[in-house]
Amino acid sequence: MNIRKSFSGVLLVVVGLLLSTSLWAHGGAAGTDTDQCKIEIDGEWVHYTAYQPFIAPGEEYCSSIPEINTPTNLVFDYIGTKLRGVQMEYEITKEPEGNRILFKEAAKHTSGTVNTTHSFTEASRYLIHLKLIPDTGEPTDVHLGFTIGSGAGMSLASLAMYAFFLFAGLYILYLSNAGFKEFADKLLGKAKEL
Repeated sequence: MNIRKSFSGVLLVVVGLLLSTSLWAHGGAAGTDTDQCKIEIDGEWVHYTAYQPFIAPGEEYCSSIPEINTPTNLVFDYIGTKLRGVQMEYEITKEPEGNRILFKEAAKHTSGTVNTTHSFTEASRYLIHLKLIPDTGEPTDVHLGFTIGSGAGMSLASLAMYAFFLFAGLYILYLSNAGFKEFADKLLGKAKEL
């Protein structure tokens, strides 16, 4: 019984550590902001995140997206409320040629979120263009670069976390289920014979 309590305590500590590192993923250094996925436009911030749910569900990408020829969800979140009342235009170009591959016409996004999906067909460098079009004054154009086609897929940290939780779950099952324990012991006995 002490082994179970000790294992449960260690498991809680490890889960706590894993969760705390994910909270720091977009920066977190005291007094600084190191989030590379934010774009400043006219004194306001837009946070950009890319997802490839068919390749690595739950993984967030910014400057390097792993796979081509798969639906990639691009999400732009307004951090403040000021931009919600102003028209914003979205464009993605393939670099260095500057060929437009995605365009969203200028519109007011009152929800503060813009979602779009695109399947990139070429591994290359791309540039996001955000153009703020105010009712009066000059438009403001900002850019953020990213690459796609690195083939990295799921991060090593995520794979390690999934492997840990799989092992932890099997170990708990081993300790709590006599039938599974007997099966695992037989399997380990056969493996030792090899």
